[in-house]
Amino acid sequence: MSGRVSRRRLIQTGIGAAVGAGAFGATVKVADRYGLIPANCRGVYGLSETITYAGQRLLTKLPSTAREFDRSQITENPLVNGRAPTTEPYQKLLAGGFADWRLTVDGMVARPGTFSLEELKGFPSRSQITHQACEEGWSFIAEWTGVPLSVVLERAGIQPQARWVFFFTFDKWWDSIDLDDALHPQTLLAYAMNGPEMPIDHGAPLRLKVPRQLGYKSLKFLTRITVTDSQNEVGDGLGSGSPSDGYSWYAGI
Repeated sequence: MSGRVSRRRLIQTGIGAAVGAGAFGATVKVADRYGLIPANCRGVYGLSETITYAGQRLLTKLPSTAREFDRSQITENPLVNGRAPTTEPYQKLLAGGFADWRLTVDGMVARPGTFSLEELKGFPSRSQITHQACEEGWSFIAEWTGVPLSVVLERAGIQPQARWVFFFTFDKWWDSIDLDDALHPQTLLAYAMNGPEMPIDHGAPLRLKVPRQLGYKSLKFLTRITVTDSQNEVGDGLGSGSPSDGYSWYAGI
């Protein structure tokens, strides 16, 4: 038997112990049907990850938004966790004011394509003052301005079977969120922070902002968005690079 415990086997074992052998199969099917099984539900922490994710998702099916703050509460000189990429492609785009930068949107969409920064700025925008919550102390409050991710996904035409949205960056990182967060009105593709532009080290030209999750989910330096119906084919199948570093795929707060 493989040393890696599959997420389904782990869920079946845990749920079976909780509700009895006669009911666990139906419970797993219902949980999967309603998108209550997280990507990294494997290993020793798999069951607890599932309970956390499923519990929060059931609660946030109700209208649920992250707290928004007053302008007077914006943090002066917010800390930076990770500097801008020093690679030649990024530095070349930076030198040109990101005029040649493009965001690719592909996968399970009817109209895959690319968007320039100016095109994204031409879409309906939203500004919000929210908390960037960090487990490691890089927390701050800032005003974020950008296009709701839902607007871009609707323009691209999400296919009915889609369930997950993946993000890829110039600094070779990747992550994903489910459609509940992707279509939430506070989830932004942010091109400005505390002013008319996004500061370079805070993610220029474009970063993801997911205020209902911890800060490490709000990826900086975006290059591509891919919509999928499965997380198994991307990377190690855990939905993100974070689980390999000891963090949860789902970081709801």
